[in-house]
Amino acid sequence: GVRCSMSRPENCWANAVVESFFASLKIELIYLRRFMTRQEAQAAIFTLGDLGPEKFERHALLVENRVH
Repeated sequence: GVRCSMSRPENCWANAVVESFFASLKIELIYLRRFMTRQEAQAAIFTLGDLGPEKFERHALLVENRVH
């Protein structure tokens, strides 16, 4: 019951939002560390490390400042 979804040939921007999201995800998370298991990767992607959004943002800024 699953159908493929394709945009019209003239509509090249249909997938741009999703591609942009995955590019950001890879740059900001995936390429920065090595995951030993699929579950470890899923936990990093789908949770905020048990932090609320505000604490997560502060932590991310601290990590970013140490990396650069």
